[in-house]
Amino acid sequence: MSAPWAGRRVLVTGHTGFKGSWLALWLHTMGAKVTGYALPAPTEPSLFAAARLAELIDHHEGDVRDCGALCALVERVRPDVIFHLAAQPLVRLSYAEPVETYATNVMGTVHVLEAARRAGGVRAIVCVTSDKCYENREWVWPYRESDPMGGHDPYSSSKGCAEIVAAAWRRSYFMDGGPALATVRAGNVIGGGDWAQDRLVPDLVRAFEAGIAPLIRSPDAVRPWQHVLEALGGYLRIAERLLDGERTFADAWNFGPADEDARPVSWIVERMRAAWGGDAGAAVPDTRPRPHEAGLLRLDCSRARAALGWRPALTLDQALGWIVDWHKAVGAGEDARAVTRRQIAAYAALSGAGITRAA
Repeated sequence: MSAPWAGRRVLVTGHTGFKGSWLALWLHTMGAKVTGYALPAPTEPSLFAAARLAELIDHHEGDVRDCGALCALVERVRPDVIFHLAAQPLVRLSYAEPVETYATNVMGTVHVLEAARRAGGVRAIVCVTSDKCYENREWVWPYRESDPMGGHDPYSSSKGCAEIVAAAWRRSYFMDGGPALATVRAGNVIGGGDWAQDRLVPDLVRAFEAGIAPLIRSPDAVRPWQHVLEALGGYLRIAERLLDGERTFADAWNFGPADEDARPVSWIVERMRAAWGGDAGAAVPDTRPRPHEAGLLRLDCSRARAALGWRPALTLDQALGWIVDWHKAVGAGEDARAVTRRQIAAYAALSGAGITRAA
């Protein structure tokens, strides 16, 4: 059932970002020929630089808003599969930069899909959007793939728009041939090597490393937290099914944590503090005015469990422990690439996903 990855031509957009770097390294470890197309790494430090990914893959700096450059690269590389992760990924930045957010997240998606359509030869596309693509009614029920798209803020709205774009390309151009196109919606992904601003776990790590009290907003907000490898494992499973010619999987999919791991911010803070140990400071509430962010968000992932056999392999406590282990190991001088590969191997063994073979 599982399509081999050894020698497989794979294009990853957004490979210099946190999630894209984990995916590019995992694919390379399985023997794929990885090409990356992205802006320079968005943070300093970055996992992309720390793991020296430019040494391992065919690295190209470019903007998904540049349709000509992207089309030329896809035409040259002729990837078997495209993982589209390039995005403006931050809610708060989207309020400050709405035009850039829509241009990147909506038209960037249009450009990736059009590049694949024009080039020919692409067999599968996995388009990564967000759990925030849904019209969030702040209710207790988790959102299913069939629920309406929406979004209060520019970021969330742009991800709902990207889903609608993908559905239109699937119906208009890819129904009778061409790439099999799936969209994937993950929860709040966390993991080692994330240094983004205005994200809870990176903010906590920075504060703990500096020996200062973390400043926390929205302590009661509930999110579907999950380790980055959980989401990527789901994306890889979908890609394998699409590459195997199973076009029924060319659809939208949720990949989120177990119900009990949709936790409030305050819970994450205390668990991270306990896992870090030492003199990790207690959180201080951030009472400054801030733009709207969702208070409650959960995903229904029963479809992925039933159809793909996918389910989380890590509890949230374990995921937080892995993050602490990653940062403490790298902080002590261990090689970031080796630490990241070690966690990939450990996750693959736990999940039994069957996606670590290079042949």
